[in-house]
Amino acid sequence: MSTKTGSEAPTRREQILREAARLFAERGFHGVGVDEIGAAVGISGPGLYRHFAGKDAMLAELLVGISRRLHEGGRMRVEESAAAGLAPEATLDALIDGHIDFALDDRSLITLHDRELDRLRDSDRKQVRKLQRQYVELWVSAVRNVYPALTELEARVSVHTVFGLLNSTPHLSGPSALPDRATTAALLHRLARGALAAAAPGRSVTP
Repeated sequence: MSTKTGSEAPTRREQILREAARLFAERGFHGVGVDEIGAAVGISGPGLYRHFAGKDAMLAELLVGISRRLHEGGRMRVEESAAAGLAPEATLDALIDGHIDFALDDRSLITLHDRELDRLRDSDRKQVRKLQRQYVELWVSAVRNVYPALTELEARVSVHTVFGLLNSTPHLSGPSALPDRATTAALLHRLARGALAAAAPGRSVTP
């Protein structure tokens, strides 16, 4: 789930969040000043305060926001699949594709979550964790519908493992580290489905 979808031009607020995410991921939350974020979007540092109370507010909106978009996007995919009468495999594929979009388009937010989540105030951090749990449960249900022999615990562990696989994209940041987007997305999808299939009891992995 990108911070901006579709072909609309991003608003100034969205521009600020996008550049803040990039800079925080590159240099750390405390390594970036308000003036630098402002310069990245062509406004003065103090001008940012018309949009955000400060860096802490930007960080909270980034991390709570992406957790909310992942959950809402996942729920929408599940509901649309159910309404269309699609097979369980199609629902799982839709969830995987949605997460791959996030992993490829919002790599800075993955880095930011890993490094800076503990900087959020308690209420915001709890909101992030709640949304993440709800998102995981969407996946657990979809995975067990495809692989019913998996226990709930096994499915949950498998889902977290697949998230780790898909969220590894920030570590592949060199100019030739990833093929074109379509090829990368297809590869990640095969890896995710392969990992889930291998977790099911009675499935064997060919060496």
